[in-house]
Amino acid sequence: MALRDWLNAEPFTLSMSSGFFSFFAHAGMLSVLEQEHLLPSKITGSSAGALVGACWASGCSSAELQNSLFNLNKNDFWDPSIGLGLLKGNRFRDLVGVVCKVGSLQECRVPVALSVFDLLTLNTKVFNEGVIQDTVSASCAFPFLFQPVRINNRFYLDGGIKDRPGMSGVNQGERVFYHHITSRSPWRTKNSKALNVPSRENMQTLAIDGLPRVGPGHIMDGRLAYEMAAEKTLKALNSPLP
Repeated sequence: MALRDWLNAEPFTLSMSSGFFSFFAHAGMLSVLEQEHLLPSKITGSSAGALVGACWASGCSSAELQNSLFNLNKNDFWDPSIGLGLLKGNRFRDLVGVVCKVGSLQECRVPVALSVFDLLTLNTKVFNEGVIQDTVSASCAFPFLFQPVRINNRFYLDGGIKDRPGMSGVNQGERVFYHHITSRSPWRTKNSKALNVPSRENMQTLAIDGLPRVGPGHIMDGRLAYEMAAEKTLKALNSPLP
């Protein structure tokens, strides 16, 4: 059985991991799923995975998402401000609002469960309803780059802090297709548990190695990451499962 057959067999949840600016790679992977009519019945994710998942679930097509990402430049989200992070995050929040087609998570075309890090409890919290701009901004609030995001008088940071796979919103028994970004983060140790690919029953994983590390200073590399992810996803669809 090939991955394509597995995805076609029954409804599945698409889970996408965090990974700094890896939203380019997630979007490239998702573009192939859409092209091949292998669409998820639910989305979960953290950070970059939450961004791509929420945008697509809101009704944004892969082509529209690609256009937004390929036209992205640093000034679009760069708004330095005094606070617990270099960037205030308002410009990023506005970008999310422009790309997303609905205003709340509960309006999305498929259920969405996004992971954020709660600064009060120091644990992961999963949002499946609420203002889509706020939740995505919180899940993407990379420590020290973005300031914490306030939602209902609580402050949140990047969902990948404690839930790098973005799978806290997956329920028991769900079929999961998990897109794992192989981390090259300099702040994670070589043996960090966060880098491990999670294991669970009824889950298939796509982990793509060798993607360029995209960041604010070299956003143009995101195009290559997108194209590489799309190419390797298409190849994986037609490959036999382990």
